[in-house]
Amino acid sequence: MNNSLTKQLHRIFRNNETKLHILNYLFWECTWRCNLKCLHCGSDCKASSTFPDMPFEDFLTAIQPLKKAYPRDSITVAIMGGEPLVRSDLAECGKKLREHGFRWGIVTNGYAYDEAKHAELISAGMGSITVSLDGLEENHNWLRNNPKSFERAIGALELIVTCPRLNYDVVTCVHQKNLAELPALKEFLISKNIKKWRIFTIAPIGRAAENPELLLSSKQIRELMNFIAETRKTDNRINLYFSCESYAGDYEKKVRDSYFFCRAGINIGSVLIDGSISACPNIDRSFAQGNIHNDNFLDVWEHRFDVMRNRNWCKTGICKNCKDFKHCNGGAMHLWNAKRDCVMGCVAKILERR
Repeated sequence: MNNSLTKQLHRIFRNNETKLHILNYLFWECTWRCNLKCLHCGSDCKASSTFPDMPFEDFLTAIQPLKKAYPRDSITVAIMGGEPLVRSDLAECGKKLREHGFRWGIVTNGYAYDEAKHAELISAGMGSITVSLDGLEENHNWLRNNPKSFERAIGALELIVTCPRLNYDVVTCVHQKNLAELPALKEFLISKNIKKWRIFTIAPIGRAAENPELLLSSKQIRELMNFIAETRKTDNRINLYFSCESYAGDYEKKVRDSYFFCRAGINIGSVLIDGSISACPNIDRSFAQGNIHNDNFLDVWEHRFDVMRNRNWCKTGICKNCKDFKHCNGGAMHLWNAKRDCVMGCVAKILERR
C-alpha cells in the first residue's frame, strides 16, 4: 500500500474516532505534591502545593455516570500528579476503582516505589505503570534534581519487570545533555529486561520554559529521529517509539507504529486537581471544558470538547498555510497556549530547517 493511500486511510480513521469520541483513557491528577523538583516539570510541582490533594470520593462520584455508558474494564484510569506515590491512600483508591469496573495504573518517577509499595499496588489491582528514566545516572539525577533519583527509579523498574501481568513502559525526556548517551541508555535498559521505551522531547511549558538548554536544535531533533528509526529497524530487543507530541514529517512511519494522532478530548480525558475536566493534564488550563464540582462528567465528555474535536481554529501561525495540516491537524494540544495564536513546537517544521 503506497504512502499516500495509508495517510488517507488514517485521516478517515481519525475522523471516525473523533466523531465517536469513545473515552478509554482517563487521567486523574490526584495531587500536585511531589517528592522531586525536576527541571523540566510541566506542572511546576513542589513538595507542598497550592491545591490540597483531591479527595478520592470526589473523583469516584464524578466518574460514576461512565459505568452506565461504557462496558466494565473498558476505561483505564491513569493516576498521576505531581507524584501519586506521595498519597498514603493510593492503593485503597486503586482497589475501589477496580471494584467499580475501572482498570487503573500510575505515572511515577519511581522514587518512592519499593518492594512493599509494589506488593501493595499489585494486590490492589494495578495493571499499568509508567516510569520516567531520563538518561544514565549523572544526567537523570541532574534533570530530576536529586542524587538518589536514578537509583530509586532503577529499583522500581527491577521490581516491575518481575510482574508479567503489568503493562509498563519507560519514558525518557530527551534534551541537549542526554541525547548523545541514548545508545548507551538503550543497552542499559535492555540489560534490565525493559521491553517498552517511549521517547519525548521537552515542551517549553511549566518549569521547562525557564530552562531553554533543555530544548533540542533542529540538528539534534534529526539526530534523535535517526536514532529512533534505526533502533526500530534493526533492534528487536526493545520496542522504542516516539511519543504522540508532534507530527514527524517524513519520519512518521519510521519512529512510531501508526501516524500521529493527538487523541486529547477524543479518547483521552482528565480530571485535574481543582476538579477541571480536560484531556491530557499538560494542556493549558484555559482549555478545560467544565468542572466535576459543577458539571456532570459524562455530559461534558459527550457534548463539549469541540475545541479538541474540531481543530480548524489551529490554522494560524505556522499552521496557517502548512501543507501537512491535514495530516497533523494542528499538532499536540499541549503545545497550544491560552492565546491560541501559534503552536509552540512542530517536529516536522524543525526538520525542514538545515
